[in-house]
Amino acid sequence: MKPGRPHKKTAEQLRSHRWYGAQDLRAFGHRSRTAQMGYDRKDYAGKPVIAIINTWSDINQCHSHFKQRVEEVKRGVWQAGGFPVEMPAMSLSEPFQKPSAMLYRNFLAMETEELLRSYPADGAVLMGGCDKTTPGLIMGATSMNLPTVFFPAGPMLRGNLRGTPLGSGSDTWKYWAELRAGNITEEVMKEVEDGIARSPGHCMTMGTASTMTSAAEALGWTLPGAASIPAVDANHQRMATDVGRRIVEMVWEDLKPADFLTKASFDNAITTVLALGGSTNALVHLIAMARRAGVALMLERFDELSRTTPLLANLRPAGKYLMEDFYFAGGLRALLAELRELIDGAALTINAKTLGENIAGASIYNDDVIRRRDNALLANGGLAVLTGNLAPDGAVIKPGAMEQHLLVHRGRAIVFDDYDDLAARIDDPALEVEPGSVLVLRSAGPIGAPGFPEWGQLPIPKKMLAQGVRDMVRISDARMSGTSYGACVLHVAPESAVGGPLALVRTGDEIELDVPNRTLNLRVDADELARRKQAWRTPPPHYPRGYGALFSRHITQANDGCDFDFLEGTAPIPEPEIH
Repeated sequence: MKPGRPHKKTAEQLRSHRWYGAQDLRAFGHRSRTAQMGYDRKDYAGKPVIAIINTWSDINQCHSHFKQRVEEVKRGVWQAGGFPVEMPAMSLSEPFQKPSAMLYRNFLAMETEELLRSYPADGAVLMGGCDKTTPGLIMGATSMNLPTVFFPAGPMLRGNLRGTPLGSGSDTWKYWAELRAGNITEEVMKEVEDGIARSPGHCMTMGTASTMTSAAEALGWTLPGAASIPAVDANHQRMATDVGRRIVEMVWEDLKPADFLTKASFDNAITTVLALGGSTNALVHLIAMARRAGVALMLERFDELSRTTPLLANLRPAGKYLMEDFYFAGGLRALLAELRELIDGAALTINAKTLGENIAGASIYNDDVIRRRDNALLANGGLAVLTGNLAPDGAVIKPGAMEQHLLVHRGRAIVFDDYDDLAARIDDPALEVEPGSVLVLRSAGPIGAPGFPEWGQLPIPKKMLAQGVRDMVRISDARMSGTSYGACVLHVAPESAVGGPLALVRTGDEIELDVPNRTLNLRVDADELARRKQAWRTPPPHYPRGYGALFSRHITQANDGCDFDFLEGTAPIPEPEIH
């Protein structure tokens, strides 16, 4: 399918024609209420209705520029002969939403799908970027399967501390550790607080936000280069208008997610994440996104591709630069061009061109920011999937962001039963901890926490910080921020709250981590583990009613994407009756 091909649809075949085109009382009501909003028939009659799903809110700092960007998207829709309709959706502000924005990712996915199904939308623009908005929007739009473009929020400008660049999250953890160790003052920490977030946009490190917007571009959901543009750059404004124009063309072409979401496109996304040194959260999100498209993506596929994919993006937390540097070094198109032999360039994208066509001619302008394959930061292994008797269904670690002497480690467990226990004891001078100890946090998974929060980067005990220790092996059934770093084993599945082996670990047990061999094992006799299992009891539910109860009953485990079991798959749902 190429631009300029004859339109596949006629005006009478538009989905919105069912609402507006009939000569009956119900259509009269639709037209009269549209007139009530100040529109004339010529504004919408015979034109594609474009739903703009906008995740702006006053409490989402990453999307604070979306009030302006939505107008720029609308401009493009009008220019192309469409009728734009803005539809606000749940915002999922990562730092503010408790207990975790992840608790509400599936809520946003459901809302997106049902907004598009229940209203007269012919196509959609998804406006997101803050961590969970990207997968949530895409999951819902995939299930609805209308022509759709994803418009990324873009990274914020780099932070600054006395002339030193600051990166979201990564430098937060770094300076917080130094404050706890007594190496910097509260005054310096206040300067970090005031200087680390200087503009609209999502995190400018290779955290979950840039990981997932980049994965979306590699999957084909965006216009070429969209994921790398800083939020406040004028090119971001122009991209918004280009998106508005393109979605109208897509409606006439009838180019839908099912046309470009394939096993090959998801392999492209995984390879991109690995080459970027992307967030461990991508495993959970991409599995959920794939299964909405009918692609049976398994955790093992990430490890398979990790063994052959080099780490090329020298970006924090695994490297030293920030997204603004990445953009000026050539951005995602340049990185994908360097990966050309490892990706499927024939995969289709939303501009009706292939991924290979979209990256043609892209160049690297700074090969310290975007490394050449023969000078990669890591030859392979940017993410590692672990299994063993402590994680029968898998766990994940980010080897490039940890101290390398911990890749193979055996140590005595110090167990924290939940986050409150961790907060109460981690800095206790009486804590019997040494540099080789293994810190274990349970009750931090999808059901146990609840909501699968980013607690996995357990803090280093203060007495260890004072000794100069900056990394230790840490194991949990939690996630961690994509901006985090350290020897953190995450997403242990099954989680402890459903009786996974993590629930059976006791302080003093020996745990063995072997990243090269991809194993995580609890060195406790099988008979003893069986006795502990028999004594274990299911904890009481967190939620007696409401969305939380729905979440707890239907959420899948981390290795299955943490989607709701009733939302997976591609079973068709009938269009609403227009009565």
